[in-house]
Amino acid sequence: MYELKVLPSARKDLDSLEKTVFERIKLKILGLRQEPRPVGSLKLSADGGYRVRVGDYRVLYRVDDAIKTVFLYRIKHRRDAYR
Repeated sequence: MYELKVLPSARKDLDSLEKTVFERIKLKILGLRQEPRPVGSLKLSADGGYRVRVGDYRVLYRVDDAIKTVFLYRIKHRRDAYR
């Protein structure tokens, strides 16, 4: 099982979400502990991270297999996620 680390930028993004959206995203994030590269995840070439979709939102994260940790760094609406 992987450990989850939520970076300050991701925490700020999570705090700004509506409750219903937050609950859906929370389930997906917690699932990353079991499988950090789930079906449907996409490796990002620009920064070496991964992206997983949750409706119109994107969860951006990096995986360090050596220490079994997932670092969440952004949770944004799809129109803002890659800027």
